Amino acid sequence: MTASRYDLLFDPVQIGPVTAPNRFYGLPYSLGHGIDADPLRAAAHHATRAEGGWGVITAGECTFSVESDHLLSVATDERAQALRPITEAVHAHGALASLELAHSGVVASPLEVRTPALAPSQLQFEGSFFGRTIPKAMERDEIHRVQREWAAAAVRGRDAGFDLICVYGAHSSLLMQFLSPFYNHREDEYGGSLENRARMWLETLALVREAVGDTCGIVARVAVDALGPGGVDLEEGLAFIRMADPLVDLWDITIGGLDNSRVDLTPSRVYEEGFALTWSGRVHEATDKPIALNGRFTTPDLMADLVRKGTATLVGGARPGIADPFLPQKIRAGRFDDVVECIGCNQCAQRHMVGSLSCSQNPTAGEERRRGWHPERFERAENPDLPILIVGAGPAGMEAATVLGRRGFQMVHLVDARPRMGGHLEWFASLPGFRPWARLTELREHRIGRLSGVQFAPRTELDAAGVRDYGAEVVILATGARWAPSGLSLSTHAPIPGADAEQVLTPEQLLLDGRRPAGKRVVVVDGEGELVGAATAQWLQREGYDVEIVTPWPTVAIHAEHAGEAPTLRRELVQGGAELVTGMVVTAIEADAVVCADEFGRERRIAADAVVLATQRRSRDALYHELVGDRAALDAAGIVAVHRAGDCVAPRMLAESTFEGHRIGRLLGPDGALATDPALVLA
Repeated sequence: MTASRYDLLFDPVQIGPVTAPNRFYGLPYSLGHGIDADPLRAAAHHATRAEGGWGVITAGECTFSVESDHLLSVATDERAQALRPITEAVHAHGALASLELAHSGVVASPLEVRTPALAPSQLQFEGSFFGRTIPKAMERDEIHRVQREWAAAAVRGRDAGFDLICVYGAHSSLLMQFLSPFYNHREDEYGGSLENRARMWLETLALVREAVGDTCGIVARVAVDALGPGGVDLEEGLAFIRMADPLVDLWDITIGGLDNSRVDLTPSRVYEEGFALTWSGRVHEATDKPIALNGRFTTPDLMADLVRKGTATLVGGARPGIADPFLPQKIRAGRFDDVVECIGCNQCAQRHMVGSLSCSQNPTAGEERRRGWHPERFERAENPDLPILIVGAGPAGMEAATVLGRRGFQMVHLVDARPRMGGHLEWFASLPGFRPWARLTELREHRIGRLSGVQFAPRTELDAAGVRDYGAEVVILATGARWAPSGLSLSTHAPIPGADAEQVLTPEQLLLDGRRPAGKRVVVVDGEGELVGAATAQWLQREGYDVEIVTPWPTVAIHAEHAGEAPTLRRELVQGGAELVTGMVVTAIEADAVVCADEFGRERRIAADAVVLATQRRSRDALYHELVGDRAALDAAGIVAVHRAGDCVAPRMLAESTFEGHRIGRLLGPDGALATDPALVLA
């Protein structure tokens, strides 16, 4: 094999008593309640990453103490052994398995275990996940008890087959709470000076190392700079690393904390690839031990440069490995065109708190066992000559066409009225900062261009007669959704009076159809609470309009909070002069004003020359209902099945639309019907 500048990424790395086969370090992340609760499902997910070439696979945050209990736990021998399928699956592909042991401290939810959260001091935490918590300040015997539990959990993890034991202290968890003067106001030997605040962590590392001996490598995951009050600054972070270095075999470095909207998530809208390197890139100054860095690394050249310069020993990845579990293999083989690049939309982060892992780029993530999906393998079509028409080249339509083509179907036609693929991403990616989202379209355009069985027909608008006359036997409608021009008030589920006026626009009319507001004062109604209202308002600002945003929610873009964009978007909007009017429902639109009311019915009039309504999307499903409403006409046209996908079924997150297109592509049978979905029948 010809030498490559990327060869150093595949060098083995000694981590204490164990050896990683290469420099690709699979960072920890939660798989969500639906997967973390099922070790077999988690094992299948992690096994896919190991198969794809990641040298170290880290299971998500794992707890061990009654005050900080989650679904993934090694609190008992039984629960620890339940994780053995994960280690066995990872080892089967030659990778190391790492266990991240964590105690949440004040961040823990007392609602589950019904005992007070523990923390270094009794200082309340206004958590975005669990609400307000006032903890119990830990007494010395509780400190020592938790430390002993940590060491016992490390032994259970070792006995379950884990090669690396991570003593986790990042993101405002208990060990970082002790280290941080923001959380730690103690006046005993565990508070005050940095040496005292570090004592809890140092003692825990020593106990864990003594407990596992030379059988496991010891990892410390540290937020080297919290970039906010919930941790330490860079200089103290580096000083702590120097103190703890003799007890650690590998430093897993991140930045940020829970109290500042998870800067470590680095959504692409806000942060460039490698943003964290400003801080984490200095860790090599404090240690000669191996260092794993993260920063949503998607560029092989940057990965290789980090190792070549000595900034990192291992290249960490969570989201890049979710988007493409086979990223290492593809780099090694020089298959750069096949890499599925993380677009940094962070819908994986949004979903894991309320469901199971999802990914806009990789619909197989989390479905490796439940549905038996593999990102690189597809069941071959039994009837490859089945003529298939897909109407709508948005995320769902593109994904369905791609999967059908990869299965070997040879007569797949993807049509769209627009001149190119993308659907709503065509205009959404034009909003300030959201250009990386267009990579979802670009990947599928590239793949479809290489699939001989898939043809794209742009500028092709079909009505029901056109669909019936097309010659297809299977029709998939992926016609998407549009913002309701009537507004559809959240409080009444009825149109907003006055929404039919000429000065009222939707985001598509503004960004896709090219209409412009009449006058300079524009009110944006953010009824959805996701990104579109806020991002459209910022686009208007940059076009020179004076903007006010009205939302019924307590804050603008409230549902984008966990993805990481919302705080920055709001800050930029205010810095640009926007007014954010929260907790107000729009009740009417007048010729020169928007009328809204708070929860008590108190009215407010906001002067407006124009209004943009981002309230609710409605499926564009008229074509579907017209087709399926005339079975005789379908039979006469030889159409055996009509399916719909994505927002045409119901408007939803990008990851879910892509998932549904993928699902239809996987399940389409030789007779045009969809096979039974395994997820619907598994116990």
